[in-house]
Amino acid sequence: MKNKILKKDSKFIWHPFTQEKSSEAPILVKKAKDEKIIDIDGNEYIDLISSWWVNTHGHCREEIIKEISDQAKSIEQVLFAGFTHEPAVNLAEKLVGLLPDKLNKVFFSDNGSTSVEIAMKVAIQYWYNKGKKKNKFMAFDGGYHGDTLGAMSVGFSSGFYEPFKEIINKNFFFNFPENWFGNNQVELSEKESIREVKNIINKEKNNIAAVIIEPLIQGAGGMRICRKEFLNKLIKIFKDSGIIVIFDEVMTGFGRTGKMFALDHLSEKPDIICLAKSLTGGYIPLAATIFNEEIHKEFVDSNFKKTFLHGHTFTANPIGCSAALASLNLFAKDRTFKNIKKIEDTHKKCLSMLSKRSTIKKIRILGSIAAFDLDEDRFKYGSKPVEDLKKKFLNKGLLLRPIGKTIYLMPPFCIKKKVLEDCYKIIEEIIN
Repeated sequence: MKNKILKKDSKFIWHPFTQEKSSEAPILVKKAKDEKIIDIDGNEYIDLISSWWVNTHGHCREEIIKEISDQAKSIEQVLFAGFTHEPAVNLAEKLVGLLPDKLNKVFFSDNGSTSVEIAMKVAIQYWYNKGKKKNKFMAFDGGYHGDTLGAMSVGFSSGFYEPFKEIINKNFFFNFPENWFGNNQVELSEKESIREVKNIINKEKNNIAAVIIEPLIQGAGGMRICRKEFLNKLIKIFKDSGIIVIFDEVMTGFGRTGKMFALDHLSEKPDIICLAKSLTGGYIPLAATIFNEEIHKEFVDSNFKKTFLHGHTFTANPIGCSAALASLNLFAKDRTFKNIKKIEDTHKKCLSMLSKRSTIKKIRILGSIAAFDLDEDRFKYGSKPVEDLKKKFLNKGLLLRPIGKTIYLMPPFCIKKKVLEDCYKIIEEIIN
């Protein structure tokens, strides 16, 4: 059975972020429960990255499964132009209730990239509807916002998109002043970043539609963290310049940073927020882009040309909306934020000990997310040493995917303290 399935996989499937020439056969997953993934041979793996950051409450939660099943019995999918349904309305109300007052208009889609594309298209058309041509964006150096063309254009500096540089929109990037425990130079980096931003605005203000930011922590860019004090200053500069502020909270949303959203750590708020990944707890693809009313009202007009002519086949899928509502309800039932605090405390304790016994650097922690860098330059993204390291983790029952020399942990919120501590012991054994 196993060999037959893997043979078909090799014949028919093209896996993401995978070099088929050098990669081994994929692990054939049979089932999953809580923080564990179990393969067809019965081997268990602790999902320390929440299956690419989507699985918040753990695998196969009965509460979410029940809502999915119940919803599928009444309405599984309906077009969302000219129709609506209760799960979408209730979810939109729930999300708006969790966000600052001015973020109150929800546009549904199906994944993080499309959520970002919608934000960018709306930002450009907002100015177009006002009779202005602004089609450039600003973004942090090293940011990542998805793999569609618009999202690529504001994440080009991440290094993933070299083959496409001739066809994507050229935008403006500025330094990300990353911080870590013991960094004494962060304020100098922050001042330099702000100088860069002001210079770009002074030259290009009339062309810039919006700035897009992964608030507080960059994901695929290496789990780099910046200070909230800096980010508040930065956002105020953009707002004072009349530039739309987009927060890409595809990764940071729904508890990852220790609050429901990363924006909850900040006094300055965005005009648009992009949500996906953990929106449904990892069960059904779903995304939402949420706008303030000032932006939305520029699209409400008797002139049909001002309409936002954009949509996705599975926009506001009823099953996905029901899964999202069930996931959000679990935050209260599970006392999730207490669990996140325990995870954060365990990260701090274990990384403090690890730093004394191993050659690691740039330790950073935010909520349930922890990261550190290996002190060797041979660990580059996609290199054999990184692939070998990934394999060693898997052989010891840990699902970790280092980003170059950065090792990060983002476990499901259900993980127990003892389990996480044992994982750190294995990590120490392997990197030493």
